[in-house]
Amino acid sequence: MASPRLFYRWTQSFLPWLGALALLLLTAGVVWGLAFAPPDYQQGDAFRIIYVHVPAAFLSMSLYAAMAFCSLLLLVWRIKLAGLMIRALAETGACMAFLALVTGSIWGKPMWGTWWVWDARLTSELVLLLLYAAVLASASAFRNRVDGDKIVAILCLVGAIDLPIIHYSVYWWNTLHQGATLSLLEKPKIASPMLYPLLLCLLGFICYSAWLVLHKARNALLLREKKQRWVREVLR
Repeated sequence: MASPRLFYRWTQSFLPWLGALALLLLTAGVVWGLAFAPPDYQQGDAFRIIYVHVPAAFLSMSLYAAMAFCSLLLLVWRIKLAGLMIRALAETGACMAFLALVTGSIWGKPMWGTWWVWDARLTSELVLLLLYAAVLASASAFRNRVDGDKIVAILCLVGAIDLPIIHYSVYWWNTLHQGATLSLLEKPKIASPMLYPLLLCLLGFICYSAWLVLHKARNALLLREKKQRWVREVLR
């Protein structure tokens, strides 16, 4: 998959299916969560923003972790395609981080009585958004793509230290933000009628983000390899 030509052809075969799956999962999850899930006994209907906030927050961290992995591929194994993936992941991840902060503020207003507090979880998530912005700004600052990709990769690896801070902030400090709703090692802290639509929304966000990242990477690949013969064959 490190070959640009193979990457382009391989992704072309399943991208329509990935997009259709994302649409199906998001539609089912959002309709189920907003229309059929029961209201929370404490938060009422205000809790329903969880079906956007939790997937967006999860993807904001997961996409940055994917950027760090691509940075290792670029710096250690010199896979140039990883540089394109970093940029595509950063654009999508920045949107998810912004969405997580906005929906968190909307949720926090009725729960905490304020739009924003300098809570450890909120502050570290804001730092993540600024890291995304720094990556995108650095990627656009260099005319030499090779040097630019290396600097961006180093910045991604340095910024990855914020990921465990975001995750463990609710355990390390006394914060207003609640603990994790979903965990691989613990029983979900949410009732089943509310859990299932949340899982559908989470899977839908994952599929949509993958679809969007691959589309962005494919378009950037065509621009970078426009002088190659295989690109002319594809565009015929």
